[in-house]
Amino acid sequence: MKSSIFKKFTGKIFSNNSIYNAYDDSVIFETASGKQIATPIGKTHIGTNFTKKKANLFIFFVIATVFIIVARLYYLQIFQGSQYLNIAKGNREKKIPIVSERGHILDRNGVQLTENIPNFSLALTPSELPDNKADLDKVVSKLAVITSSTESDIFDTLNEFSDYLYESIIIKEDLDYDTALSIQIKSADLPGLYIQRGSKRLYTYVNLDERSSMAHIIGYLGKLDRKQLDAFYELGYLPSDIAGQTGIEKQYEKLLRGVYGEIVYEVDALGHEQNVLSETAPKSGDHIKLTIDLNIQKKLEEILQKNLDANKKKRGSAVVMNPKNGEILALVSLPTYNNNDFSGGIDFETYKKYTEDKDNPLFNRAVAGSYPSGSTIKPAIAVSALEDGIITKNTSFLSVGGISVDPWFFPDWQAGGHGRTNVRYSLAWSVNTFYYYIGGGYENFTGLGIDKIKEYLNLFGFGKKLGIDLPGENSGFLPSKEWKEEVKKEKWYIGDTYNVSIGQGDVLVTPLQIASMTATIANGGTFYKPKLLKSIVDSDYLEEKTQEKEIILKDFIQKDHLKTVREGMRDCVVYGSCRRLASSPIETAGKTGTAQWSSNNDPHSWYTSFAPYDDPSVVLTVLIEEGAGESSSAVPVADEFYRWWYYY
Repeated sequence: MKSSIFKKFTGKIFSNNSIYNAYDDSVIFETASGKQIATPIGKTHIGTNFTKKKANLFIFFVIATVFIIVARLYYLQIFQGSQYLNIAKGNREKKIPIVSERGHILDRNGVQLTENIPNFSLALTPSELPDNKADLDKVVSKLAVITSSTESDIFDTLNEFSDYLYESIIIKEDLDYDTALSIQIKSADLPGLYIQRGSKRLYTYVNLDERSSMAHIIGYLGKLDRKQLDAFYELGYLPSDIAGQTGIEKQYEKLLRGVYGEIVYEVDALGHEQNVLSETAPKSGDHIKLTIDLNIQKKLEEILQKNLDANKKKRGSAVVMNPKNGEILALVSLPTYNNNDFSGGIDFETYKKYTEDKDNPLFNRAVAGSYPSGSTIKPAIAVSALEDGIITKNTSFLSVGGISVDPWFFPDWQAGGHGRTNVRYSLAWSVNTFYYYIGGGYENFTGLGIDKIKEYLNLFGFGKKLGIDLPGENSGFLPSKEWKEEVKKEKWYIGDTYNVSIGQGDVLVTPLQIASMTATIANGGTFYKPKLLKSIVDSDYLEEKTQEKEIILKDFIQKDHLKTVREGMRDCVVYGSCRRLASSPIETAGKTGTAQWSSNNDPHSWYTSFAPYDDPSVVLTVLIEEGAGESSSAVPVADEFYRWWYYY
């Protein structure tokens, strides 16, 4: 080969035994023997700077890339697979809950107290709404016009349940059929909207425009707020759900609610239903039979309300209990409200009227109100002193109108006193001096002292919740030396013990606690847990499971001591401060109480009692706030009730 065929010589490249003569278009390979071979540049390349290190880096890069891709696919398929599967299904499926029939609430005689009325709600699924803000604003704007709502209210609802994109959210509730149909037609072109069929709770023991004390017992239903939904979501609740908010409706929500069903639709790209893919039937809730006797409840409410009206009082409560098993036969709190106002959602003006009422009609005084007990606590103090052995049934003290300790004077309610007083007489006439002695001691006599008083009162259920199956129970309060020093920054004085001994000072009790104490004394020393649930009836009314009575404490007081106290409570009716009931057709026993609580207001009036005396089957406790005084006291309420109950 002649070098003339190459345009330009560009130098030599040496490699091993060869010399490379480089030209711009060719490379001459000259061997050791002198032979030259020409190779065109661009077709064969001899020599490279791609080293082994770079090759390893390249291989590592390829492996790392493949590993990342595989790991990502594994994460998406395994860990996030169900989520994306749900999203995919959500694009072609729509799940609509089928609300279960809520169980009914009955009184002890089987009288139905509730009814479920069909109604409709407008619901939407947020995930089906447009992602684009402008499109979303248009949908919300049209929705606001259709439902007569404001755009801000709708956005507030969407924001409140923003974590529940694939669940039904109620936009407008308690729609009648015609309104629901009209909205359905007007919203046909809006994505994610549908009409949900449900039911509205009505309470049939009262007319729609009346109030009833049963409202505090039964309670009402309400739409779940975000906090409740977060707590109940794992139990199967949905943003569109309602649940019991107070009373029995709340206490036994799980039993009453039942189990929801579900219908699954196949939908098109616009979210319109095409075919039914599956359907699961709902299971109705169980029915609740209460211990309440509706007739007793209504009569006691009528009597109490009449007494309040006659004496221009507003607030009172009463409890009727069976001392043989702890069943509550009536539980009245006045003033009260109409829980039908909450059915389907309460309007703002009605709710405002309730909440701004200074007499607080939504408050259940019988179990949640706490008051100074006045002398109604004296039976428990008396039996405690007998049980502790510091007195016998014959021990007596001289009442001369009160006792003096240094500069302080602690009076009896009767000027000049009551003379020589033993346990029975002290209960008949509510003699304070006797309780000053046995509570705090006086002169050479050593009383129980505050620690033992508190210990015995705890046994009777004071200072703690009794566990009634109703939300909102108050524990009351029993003071102690430690509490006063810590909270009031004051030393405990003998006068504090005297005040506790007669149910004054810082002692606070509920009407339910006083009724429970009375029942324990009446039945001979068995402390039953108060209850409102009598039985659970299955949804088809085929099976009834009766709830057994529950004993909290038994035989913690000797029966002879309880007998002495019961005799004192009978003396109260025969010749003492309860003698208004002496002419009652049924033999009763009881204890009055006047509770000072304010220097500017009248004292509260108490009366607690049981009947028949020889074999008690009913306990009645009455409290009238600011009701002290013969005509407006609690005693006339009890008198009228027992006269009615005797013939019931």
